[in-house]
Amino acid sequence: MAKNNSTETRYRMHVKKGDTVQVIAGSDKGKVGEVLQAIPKTSRVVVKGVNLRTRHIKPRQEGESGQIVTSEASIHSSNVMLYSDKQKVASRVCYTFSEDGRKVRMLKKTGEILD
Repeated sequence: MAKNNSTETRYRMHVKKGDTVQVIAGSDKGKVGEVLQAIPKTSRVVVKGVNLRTRHIKPRQEGESGQIVTSEASIHSSNVMLYSDKQKVASRVCYTFSEDGRKVRMLKKTGEILD
């Protein structure tokens, strides 16, 4: 089997779509938002209101005006931490088992169960 020369890929991340996260690194450090999309193959996430990119779109038809569209670009999952809305604190995640035997994610600082 040939080796892949691209960056290392991960297939399991600590965040999922719909989680509330806080950005801990980069130009948007400190911002809190919801994960809109998780991309496990490249270990990246798209967070609402974070890492905004602006695109200028040319008019397609005669008489139509151009547009400026802003959209969220992905950031690496290691640059976000799960965020507790109740206690307003970011925390690492650990995995534990619930009473009915399911494996669930839990915030280390608050003990809040996510799943």
